[in-house]
Amino acid sequence: MDVLPQTTTNPREIQMNAYEDASKFSKDAMDSALKSVSAMTKGFQQVASETSEFAKRAYEQQTEFMEKLFQVRSPDKAIALQSEYAKTAYQGWVSQATRMGEIYTDVAKETYKPFEHSLATLSTAGTSVATKPAAAAKQAAETKAA
Repeated sequence: MDVLPQTTTNPREIQMNAYEDASKFSKDAMDSALKSVSAMTKGFQQVASETSEFAKRAYEQQTEFMEKLFQVRSPDKAIALQSEYAKTAYQGWVSQATRMGEIYTDVAKETYKPFEHSLATLSTAGTSVATKPAAAAKQAAETKAA
């Protein structure tokens, strides 16, 4: 987006160009917002899917553990089985927590990505808004002086 193109020193044309640039920027910002929301929605769908799969696996593991536990006849074997299950369950939970952290990080990155271009454009626009009218005023003053 070309911010405030200065082909004229006419204040009305400068103002109209500013309105056109603002309109373009608003459209770009809205497009970025829609892309961001879409990325966030996809990310949260992935979170829901991963969570559902983890819960299903955990339930199956717990059911399997309980079936084995009911078949055990000695306390030593029950304690060993419980220790094995606790270790497996903990490792699964840590693995899932790590995976969820990665997903949330990716969601944040993908949600922010559409705004990177808009923020760069906004920075350029701010610089142009601050410098171009001053340059035009200086040029007009020089023209009057000559």
